[in-house]
Amino acid sequence: MDLSLLKAAGRGIGGVTTNRWFNRVTVPLVLAFAILLPFQVQAAAPFLTNTVEALIFVVMALGLNVVVGFAGLLDLGYVAFYAVGSYTIGWLGSDFFFNAGHGHGVFFGLSRMTAQSQIGIHLNFYLIMVIAAIVSAAAGALIGLPTLRLRGDYIAIVTLAFGEIIGNVAANGDQLHFPPGYTLTMGRQGITPIDDPNLPFVGVFGPINNRPWYFVALVLVLIVLFCNVRLRDSRLGRAWVALREDEVAAASMGIPLVKTKLLAYATGAAFGGMAGVLRSSFENTVNADSFAFSFSIFVLAMVILGGLGSIWGVVLGALALSYSNTYLIPRVLGPFLQNFGLNVTQLGFGIFGFLLVVMMVLRPQGLIPERRRKLELTEGIGGDETLVEVKA
Repeated sequence: MDLSLLKAAGRGIGGVTTNRWFNRVTVPLVLAFAILLPFQVQAAAPFLTNTVEALIFVVMALGLNVVVGFAGLLDLGYVAFYAVGSYTIGWLGSDFFFNAGHGHGVFFGLSRMTAQSQIGIHLNFYLIMVIAAIVSAAAGALIGLPTLRLRGDYIAIVTLAFGEIIGNVAANGDQLHFPPGYTLTMGRQGITPIDDPNLPFVGVFGPINNRPWYFVALVLVLIVLFCNVRLRDSRLGRAWVALREDEVAAASMGIPLVKTKLLAYATGAAFGGMAGVLRSSFENTVNADSFAFSFSIFVLAMVILGGLGSIWGVVLGALALSYSNTYLIPRVLGPFLQNFGLNVTQLGFGIFGFLLVVMMVLRPQGLIPERRRKLELTEGIGGDETLVEVKA
């Protein structure tokens, strides 16, 4: 059998050879640029602050992409996992439990000198991140249980409800006493201050030196990217894609639907919890007002803009929307709209909505689409197909 035409067709449709060489050249260049970037600006520059925020959003978007992009499970309550991660460091990295250790504090993995307070529970920042990932994964599996028999819009409604429940519990948790003598949260008052990562040899963490924060966020992005790539190419990743394409066919092929769905929710939630730990530490507070429904929509918009299921597309979409939110809209469009008597803070989500509508019309597959989705939306699978001649 002459397979030359098939190989040529495979390269033309999937771009396997091109993508391999593209990744070998582009990824090292982008990584080198990312490492050198913080040294090209001042340590306290607003641009560096915005970049740290953008990298944290990249982690969140990659986590949501596992659920929505890989497994095809629409999740409108992703803010719940961000909240779980935030309160994990609020409980274990602050003076929240002020009577811990009989009022002398509990310290593990750091000294009193490196803690933000002399009372409360203060665990090592990276240990807290691991704990937050585990707790968030458990919460993700718990939230995923009611959706096992649901599909499509019904999943979105259930996840939306859980997101709203978590937000209300965070806002009113100062009325819930658990354990005795403590409240569940501090409500809208917030938990502050939050411990810094305190890495040796990287400088002092704080508002006047954002370079250490940048490198911690960059390392977290690289870890999550590695996990995403390995998961996508694994047996579990292929099961997620099969589930996304046709749940009935996936079940008939022997894919365990319950296990596969719960692993998708748990994996995405773990990444969201880790991002919540870093963002709360970076902002030095855990504020219940941050856990609004709009936050989930904002992260979902990043996934849609970049391309559902596309890892690099989601990274680009998260960076684009994050920079738009912190720089383009307030600093570029803001002064322009003020000339017409318009308030940019009131039009922010309207602008994002307009951008998404334009994106869906001009490029529905996303900025960097996944190969399968690109074929579905641009090549017309099921329509006019190119025939490949095979010679026996």
